[in-house]
Amino acid sequence: MICRTIVEGATKVSVPVPPPDANFPPSAAPVFYNPEMELNRDINVAATAAFVERLLSKKEILREEIRYVDAFSASGIRGLRVAGEVGIHATMNDWSPEAFELIKENIIINGLEEKTQATRKNANVLLHEQKFHIVDIDPFGTPSPYLDAAATSAHSMLSVTATDTAPLCGAHLNSGIRKYAAVPLNTEYHSEMGLRVLLGACARELAKHEKGMLPLLSHVTRHYVRTYLEVLPGSKHADRTLKSMGFNIHCPKCGFREPVYGLAVHIEKECPVCGGLTKIAGPLWLGPYREPEYCNEVISKLEAHPLNTKDKIRKIITFCRDELDIPMFYDQHVICKELGASATGIESLLEALRASGFEASRTHFSGTSFKTDAPIDEIKKIILALSG
Repeated sequence: MICRTIVEGATKVSVPVPPPDANFPPSAAPVFYNPEMELNRDINVAATAAFVERLLSKKEILREEIRYVDAFSASGIRGLRVAGEVGIHATMNDWSPEAFELIKENIIINGLEEKTQATRKNANVLLHEQKFHIVDIDPFGTPSPYLDAAATSAHSMLSVTATDTAPLCGAHLNSGIRKYAAVPLNTEYHSEMGLRVLLGACARELAKHEKGMLPLLSHVTRHYVRTYLEVLPGSKHADRTLKSMGFNIHCPKCGFREPVYGLAVHIEKECPVCGGLTKIAGPLWLGPYREPEYCNEVISKLEAHPLNTKDKIRKIITFCRDELDIPMFYDQHVICKELGASATGIESLLEALRASGFEASRTHFSGTSFKTDAPIDEIKKIILALSG
C-alpha cells in the first residue's frame, strides 16, 4: 500500500495513494479516504469542540475524562483531529487490518499516543462492550445496522453520517423501508425527507434504551446527511422525544404538505386543497433538527481552529440556524414550473410572503428552497403576482 502525507486542520495523516485510473472509486482502496469529506470533518471538529465546552460548563466532568469514539476510522483522520484539535481522548476503530496498522502509524506521526487508542473490532461489538461520552458513526453507506449499538454506547452525544441518500430520500423506496422502517417519498423536498427519516430512526433506537435526544445540528450536504444529537438519558426524555415523531401528508397534484404528529394516526385520503389523492411518508422526525444557540457556539469555534472550509461551514450553519421549524420546505422553481411563471429572486419571494403576514425563510438544502407557514394556494398566488 503506497501512502502519502496530507494535512487537514492541524493534523497530519498518512493516506493511501489511489491508482491513476480516474474511475477507481475511493471505497475500493485498501484504506478508505475521501478528501471530499474534509468539510464534514471540519464541521465535526467545531461541533465536537462546542459540545465539549457544554459538558465542561456543567462542571461534572474534566476534559481528560471525556471519551470519544470513531467507530469506522479507516486512516484515523476523524478521531486524530478530535484528539489533537479538540483535546479529548479518542478511540479509533476499524475492522480492516490495513486500516488498523495505518491508524497506529498516524497516532505516532501526530504524537498522540497518550490521547488515543486504536482498536480492531467489529463496530457493533466495540459499541456494545464500551460506553463513550461521544459516539461518532460515519460508515460507508447506511448507518442503520449500527444505530442500536451506537444508541447503547452513547452517553452524551451521538453523531451520525448517512451516505445512502437514495434509500433515505425515497429514490430507492423498498431499500429505504427495509433499512429505516419508514416510508420515504421522493418529492422535491427529498433531502429534508431523508434527514427526517434518519432522525426518526435515531429517536426510535435511543428510545429503546430509555434515552431521548435533542438535535443540535443537522445538515444535508451533497451526497450525505449528518446530524449531531445530544443524548438525554431517562424514560421521561425518551417519551418526550417520541412526541416529535409523526408522518407527512403530501399531495402530488397540488403540492400540499402537512405534518401529523403521533405514531398511530388517521390520514384523510383526499387532499383538503384540490381533492387529489394524498400520499403519506413516515414515521419520521417532525421536531426541530438544530438548536440555534448551539449553531452560534459552533460558528464561534470556527475562529479557534485552522479549517480550510471555514467560509463554507459558516454559510451552511447560518442557514441551518435561521431556518423556520416547519416541515417540509418548498422549491420555488418547482412551483414556478407548475404555474408557468417566471422565477424572481428568492429574497423577493420571501419579502412578499412576509408582507402578506406569513413567516418565511431560506434553507440550507438548496438555493431555491424556502420555508413558510403560508398555505400552498397563497404561495402560488404570491408567486403569480410577482411574475407579473
